[in-house]
Amino acid sequence: MAKLYIVPTPIGNLEDITFRAVKVLSEADLILAEDTRTSSTLMKRYNITVHMESHHKYNEHKSVERVAEKILSGMNVALISDAGTPGISDPGFLLVRECRERGIEVETLPGPTAFVPALINSGYPADRFCFEGFLPMKKGRQTRLKDLSEEQRTIIFYESPYRLVKTLTQLAEYLGEEREAAVSRELSKFHEENRRGTLSELAAWYTANEPRGEIVIVVSAKKRDPGNR
Repeated sequence: MAKLYIVPTPIGNLEDITFRAVKVLSEADLILAEDTRTSSTLMKRYNITVHMESHHKYNEHKSVERVAEKILSGMNVALISDAGTPGISDPGFLLVRECRERGIEVETLPGPTAFVPALINSGYPADRFCFEGFLPMKKGRQTRLKDLSEEQRTIIFYESPYRLVKTLTQLAEYLGEEREAAVSRELSKFHEENRRGTLSELAAWYTANEPRGEIVIVVSAKKRDPGNR
């Protein structure tokens, strides 16, 4: 019986892909890619010639039923994003839900996810953490920051280089200027950077040094009040 495969792809270094992922992609009848132009580089690297179609946040609401019908007709479909694991701040949830509701088997391969190496690199406790992905752009942003100000687990965010300084400044405002944090940039790539400091120090650094590339922010947990145990 045909199924949907969720296939993680490298977040930077193209060698960070599993043998199994290459096998699944090579044997699929169709590959759904967030951006076929971006994914074509990976496909060429591993001599994968399977037909690709676009599946991104702007068309996924309309395409999930059509994709499910293709799988039900006997096609094995693999879903990939531009980088990392589909469904983690990338398209994937709607298609998986549609397949589950129709009784279509979904098989998710393990693989790259940007926040895991960033969390480990930070040196902050990883036994309990809170993954927030991207903060709301406008509506609900301040409310979310207020809620997180009391979070007693390590907190992880994704951010773009264009909003990094704004986000660090706001985190300093709501969580405290002296709260320790780490910024990981361009993970697994040649110019990888992992920088630690207080939120105010990091905001000042990236104000003076314009950031580039994909970014993960890891914020240390709020310290517990010794009187409250």
